Amino acid sequence: MWHLRARRGDATIDMRSDMTGTFRRVLPKVLALALLVLAALSLRSYLAFAESPVVVPLPAVDVAPTGSSSAVAVVAGGCFWGVQGVYQHVNGVTNAVSGYAGGDKRTANYEVVSLGGTGHAESVQITYDPRQISYGRLLQIFFSVVHDPTQINRQGPDTGTQYRSAIFPLTEEQASVAKAYVAQLNEAHLFKKPIATKIEPDRAFYPAEGYHQDFLERNPTYPYIAINDLPKIHDLKRLMPDLYRATPVLVARAQSSR
Repeated sequence: MWHLRARRGDATIDMRSDMTGTFRRVLPKVLALALLVLAALSLRSYLAFAESPVVVPLPAVDVAPTGSSSAVAVVAGGCFWGVQGVYQHVNGVTNAVSGYAGGDKRTANYEVVSLGGTGHAESVQITYDPRQISYGRLLQIFFSVVHDPTQINRQGPDTGTQYRSAIFPLTEEQASVAKAYVAQLNEAHLFKKPIATKIEPDRAFYPAEGYHQDFLERNPTYPYIAINDLPKIHDLKRLMPDLYRATPVLVARAQSSR
């Protein structure tokens, strides 16, 4: 009897040893599979927030040409990496700088703005040649390709007032054109929801930190960029080929040429 129990005990030990070895061999594969599933779910979540471009008409009212070779527009449409990246690929744009608008100078830094509550929105200051592209066409790109103007205090996977849709007119004429264009697009019912874009005049723009400038061009394989922003540039090229430029105008290049 003792011998039989001993043999059964040995068998149990051997069985446990085999199970432990099998577990050790299988565990890495299980973990790898779990990571793949997690990555797939994350990608699906990102794609669920991806904005589809909406083809919109030109504004019925535009800023009158003055013969000037340079003008400035400021817009906010979510994370400034992608907004800047799109406008850097637009013919007639001579510079596009990521920054903050809507709040105080003292809070115009990324760490504070990211907390929300500063009044700032991640924005882009666009310098352009009105002889090549009008203010209205810049807004057409803004409403069609850059972002989803119906989302309130969010854009894609990012949430908070710092990611709101906004236009910061620098003149009364820009404000008038922006307001008229929002009304025009709402009346056309091109979007499933009303446009949430805020028109916020008389707000100063503050450039963002250097590491944010040209971020898309310097980090094209960064997952956030690849999923959320590169498709916008492809949409610009596809929907507005006459406005698309293959070589972007970079902040670093603009600064070095001064």
